[in-house]
Amino acid sequence: MTITQLQYVLAVAEYQNFTLAAEKSFVTQPTLSMQVQKLEDELGVLIFDRSKKPISITEAGKKIVAQAKNIVNEANRIKDIVDQEKGYIGGEFVLGVIPTIMPTLLPMFLRNFIKKYPKVQLIIKEQNTEELIRNIQDGHLDAGIAATPLEIEYIRERPLYYEPFVGYIPENHRLGSMDKISPKDLDIQDILLLQDGHCFRDGIINLCKSDREENNGQFRIESGSFETLLNLSDEGMGMTLLPYLHTLELGESKKSNLKYFDEPVPAREVSLIYHKSELKIQITEALRDVISGIVRGAIAFQDVKIISPLNKK
Repeated sequence: MTITQLQYVLAVAEYQNFTLAAEKSFVTQPTLSMQVQKLEDELGVLIFDRSKKPISITEAGKKIVAQAKNIVNEANRIKDIVDQEKGYIGGEFVLGVIPTIMPTLLPMFLRNFIKKYPKVQLIIKEQNTEELIRNIQDGHLDAGIAATPLEIEYIRERPLYYEPFVGYIPENHRLGSMDKISPKDLDIQDILLLQDGHCFRDGIINLCKSDREENNGQFRIESGSFETLLNLSDEGMGMTLLPYLHTLELGESKKSNLKYFDEPVPAREVSLIYHKSELKIQITEALRDVISGIVRGAIAFQDVKIISPLNKK
């Protein structure tokens, strides 16, 4: 039994196709198939049921795949240990970032991080929270940046900053004349929301203490873009809520429609999340230090109340 064989097994389990698994593993399909077959022969059990399309994992195979993940992760830790002993911070690092954080946070820290750690090959992918969690578990991401708490057993959360919610309310709105707003002023039926799958949307729903009820008004719209929600709000179609960092980039005409919350200000906790195995922890810590140091200067709010992204029933 070899680590390479276990890596091939994990690839087949993920893609449920020998040809695709070989392609992703950068080997020929006959080589991968032969090594998986060799492992099955050695163990005396079938890991995969090849008679089904797509290929399925046998009951014994499910247990083997779970253990193979642990073994491969632990094998990867050996190089980590050596890198840490040498004080080396470099190599490939795959980072996932949720869509409502990516466009504002990335320009703030990326140039500084690359300059400070030139030996790190940083690969950044925009993914929603559900994808981040799945890919961290499967080993396709080394870390992610997401709204927390997530309360997942195998994931560690390291808070980076606390980002306040800010109201975007045109002058002709029922709340337009108010200097400051509070959560009790909000009506979920009156708020333009991001589409389902965005944790910022879930945070707004939790802030309003509302169930996911259908809008009984004349229209219902959910968008993946803050820009769309702002433009609709300008047209008198309702108000919306924004993350604080997003408001820093607005033009002066739009900034005049911003309404801040009374203290304690509702905010989302933004964290660096990663697997509890802590692979490549030296790069993770370097990322955390750079991001925290930069954002600390941009967000001066102190008295905040953390709004969870977890769905409330």
